[in-house]
Amino acid sequence: MSPIPTRVSLMGGFEWIVWAALIIVFVAIAMLTAEIEFMLLALGALGGLIAELFGAPWWLSTVIAAVVAILGTFLLRPRLLHLLERSGDPTKSNIDAIVGTTGRVLLQVTMTGGQVKLANGETWSARVPEGDAATIQPGTEVRVLSVDGASVIIEPE
Repeated sequence: MSPIPTRVSLMGGFEWIVWAALIIVFVAIAMLTAEIEFMLLALGALGGLIAELFGAPWWLSTVIAAVVAILGTFLLRPRLLHLLERSGDPTKSNIDAIVGTTGRVLLQVTMTGGQVKLANGETWSARVPEGDAATIQPGTEVRVLSVDGASVIIEPE
């Protein structure tokens, strides 16, 4: 008399190897591409592996893996992205670093041109904002309002 199998297996009980391989592949891709989604797929594969180790049939393990990956995408991904953005470098750079800085007028500044030396040591061509007929004399302390091409738009401090 032969024993009655209690569980039908596609690969003779070695499905866990497939889940482990998927986890390794997804983690490797996530590390190479820096994409969070692949880590969430690895989390889903981990769910499938755990279900497989507890004796779930292959179709149920697959459903569990898919559900865990989908839940991770909708529940964990937004929070992880928020944490990544929050931990970014807060230092302003390029144009963002110039806006708001102070400086001193070198050559008279009008709506058509002039020159200013900023606190960071850079010398820029400068203008007053459109519609402002004011003239800013050399030596006046100014603040940068914006950058327009190769010129800064300034106002007296």
